[in-house]
Amino acid sequence: MKLRSLAVNAILAALYIVLTFFLQPISFSAIQFRIAEMLNHLIVFNKKYFWGIICGVFIGNLFFSPMLPYDLIFGTGQSVLALLITMFVSKFVTNIWARMIINTGIFTVTMCIIAWELAIVFHMPFLWTWLTVAIGECAVMLVGAPIMYAINRRVSFEKLI
Repeated sequence: MKLRSLAVNAILAALYIVLTFFLQPISFSAIQFRIAEMLNHLIVFNKKYFWGIICGVFIGNLFFSPMLPYDLIFGTGQSVLALLITMFVSKFVTNIWARMIINTGIFTVTMCIIAWELAIVFHMPFLWTWLTVAIGECAVMLVGAPIMYAINRRVSFEKLI
């Protein structure tokens, strides 16, 4: 990894952590709107953002999650899986908007992993919890898509890293 790539990923991870810290009350539990999750859209612009996102998720969960150590495994694992699927699908889809919609769908569906975690830790009903965390994830990702697209027009995420 080149120095620039390392630095950008470190900044990305720090941004994810800061957003998670300041928005803790809405970032965890069965109804969650983790605003930092909109940063997951960076993967559709360049796969090199993978490590920054994953480090941000891991460290954010490590310091702020009320569900340790489960969130380190389930939360980070869900992000790894969703990002890898998006990276694979992005090889076949060139349109950025289509990639963001697909990415949103992938993250929404894979929230079943988080629902499973909440069912194990807090004995919440799996299907209902999956619905609530999926709605929160979908909402954040849908709101985040045009924001990330607009920022990309100014910053050019493809070339930044």
